[in-house]
Formats: sequence, C-alpha cells, structure tokens
Amino acid sequence: MVHFVIIGAGECGARAAFALREKGFAGEITLVGAEPLHPYERPPLSKAGPADAADPKFIAAAEKYAENGIQLQTGLEARDLYTASKTVTLSDGTTLSYDKLLLATGASARSFPGAPEGSPHIRALRTHQDAVVLRNAMKPGRHIAIIGGGFIGLELAATARLLGVDVTVIEGLERVLKRGVPEEIAHPLAERHRAEGVDIRCGVSIQALIEDNGKARIRLSTGETIEADLVLVGIGARPNVEIAERAGLEIDNGIAVDTYLQTSTPDVFAAGDCCSFPLSIYGGRRVRLESWRNAQEQGTLAAANMLGLEVAISAVPWFWSDQYDMTLQISGLAEGAVTHLRRDLGPGAFILFHLDADGRLIAASGIGPGNAVARDIRLAEMLIAARAHPDPAALAASDVKLKSLLAA
Repeated sequence: MVHFVIIGAGECGARAAFALREKGFAGEITLVGAEPLHPYERPPLSKAGPADAADPKFIAAAEKYAENGIQLQTGLEARDLYTASKTVTLSDGTTLSYDKLLLATGASARSFPGAPEGSPHIRALRTHQDAVVLRNAMKPGRHIAIIGGGFIGLELAATARLLGVDVTVIEGLERVLKRGVPEEIAHPLAERHRAEGVDIRCGVSIQALIEDNGKARIRLSTGETIEADLVLVGIGARPNVEIAERAGLEIDNGIAVDTYLQTSTPDVFAAGDCCSFPLSIYGGRRVRLESWRNAQEQGTLAAANMLGLEVAISAVPWFWSDQYDMTLQISGLAEGAVTHLRRDLGPGAFILFHLDADGRLIAASGIGPGNAVARDIRLAEMLIAARAHPDPAALAASDVKLKSLLAA
C-alpha cells in the first residue's frame, strides 16, 4: 500500500494529514512528532496563553487520528533521511519507508549567545512545556525580563502585566517591532505597554546574561544590571533544517521549495515555518513565513501536491498579534513600498496602506481595539491578491468603502 510520511506534528503537519484524507487519499499516513503531546495550536502560548498553559488547545481530539487512519507517533524525532532508499530513521531506532514525504519540522527559538544552558531562570517560548514554565513564573509581584521587543516578547509582556507581574523589555534596536511594522503603528503599541507599567528599554545592548543565586541577571552596556526571577529570550526563531541538510536537500533560509512545495529531491515536500518559497505576487521573491495561517494553508496545499494536483502557492501573507485589548493585523509584505497612506477607522484604529513605485498596493498594516481593523485588512488582502493599483486618495478617505475599490 502507498505510504505517505509526515515529519512534524504541529499545525502544518496535522493539517496535511487530515487534508490527505479529505482529498480522498486511501493509503497509509504516518505523522511523527517530537513532542509527547498530540498536535496543538501554538498561538495561544504567547497570546494570553501562558495563564492557561496547562490545557493546550488541541487541533483535533486524539481519537480523530485513529478514526481517519492516521498513525500518530509522538515523542519521537526523525534522525536521518535517506532519499535514495526513501526511508527515514527515528530516534527509537525504527525505520519508516515512504512513497512521499512531507517535512513540516517547524522552527526553534534562537538562544542568547553565551547564556547558560538548561537554566530554569532563562527560557524561550516555543512549546507547551515552555508555556507551563512561564505560567508558573507569572505570579503577582515577580519580575520577568524579556529580551527582544518583537511580537512574542510584547505579547508575553501584555500577558504578564495582566497577571500582575513586573516586566522589563530590552530591545537592542532603537524601537520595538523594528522589523515587523512601521513606526506609526509600533509607537501607540509601545505607549500602551508603558501605560500598563512595562519598562521598555530600547537601543541598549546586553554584555552578559547569567544565573546567580536563584535569579537571572542581565548586565547592560550602560553598566546597569537588571535582576529578574525569569528571563524570556525572544530574539526570533531558526528553521529546523538539520535532517534536510544532512540528506543533501537545498537550503536557502529554510528548506528551499518551489511554488508547489516540492523540495530539490523528488517525492520530498516541505511546508510551514521550516521552508522558504517563491511568491509570484512579489515577482518570485523567496520568503519564509512564521505564522499560524501560513502553516495551515501550506499543510493543505502540501497534501494536494503530494497527490499530484499541482496547486501553486497563491496566498497573501497575513499575520496578527493580540496585546491587551488591541489587535494588530498585517497583510502582504511592505518591503519595497515607497508610499504609505493612512486611513482612520475610529477611536484608536487605523490602517496604513503600502504602495510600491508603480502605485500597486503591496501591503496593509492595521491596529485598533478588538476587531476594528479586521474587515478592512481582509479587503486589503483581496486588493493585494488582485495586484490592484487603487486610487491613493480613495484609499486614505475613510468615507470611501474599500469594497468599491475591489469592484473597480
């Protein structure tokens, strides 16, 4: 019988396994995950999730895998891939033969250079177990220091403050979210954090990160030392490409795939956080995305292409972040934009539209309370997908419906 193997039991791998069945695949499916839990959602881990970390949000009930004929093997790592024999060896010594293979190995949190390994007071956030440790540290009156003013760091800062924890955020660049959003959006978000009591330090470097007498200590370039009950290192993630690299697959900021998620080796696909891929709507520019929706969409897309349906990547990148009662949403990729137009949507809510030199809408960034920006970001996403060149004045005019620009 035909056997499809999926390495990585996260969002992407689990979605691919179920999508194979939904698309009529009748062969064997084996889904291998390194964590002991069956697949769960990762966004809640940082988005107010550590408070409820004991109860992960599972993608599907455990019995659903058996009901769909998916052999789920948890607590096992894939060690080596042999593409000539089409086999994968696992950490328990077993060998799996495959007809087609999907690598959905995800990404791992970057560690801070020189930090002591295995310290209970210096942690990162990537797994459910990480979230449990953070939850246990988030007690009123305790102090958490967060290295990195990106999305993960700021989401955890918001969660910690809601739980009564003292928080210091340390960012080496001149402002938070420097690589993520325009300053016009980052500024009100930073001000909200400060109003909630978060101590944000930007433009400072860290000379040393040590553990001492049950505490973590950060020595800054200013000479100041910050003491914390726990330090959260949130300085980005690296794609898990080790097994692909050892097997000789092409690596380019992740496992390199084509527009059908096919790797450089026949019958081996890759999807989700671990892979880089070309986006036709941006001239074939190769990107790697770490987002929940991308993992979902590429899991389904990988399943289709493992079945030979040849469905090309076409989705517009989309990302969101919840902090306090504010939601930030981004659609598209703003790199290369030369014009930035603002549309106000109500109290504390606005969208920035990013146009390239030809006047084409290539991205939109919005922030506001609750779902204030959700509808217009979705319409902007559709305009981006249509490669539209909307009238700049109409984009900025709050009384002009974006839906009318889409119809035009």
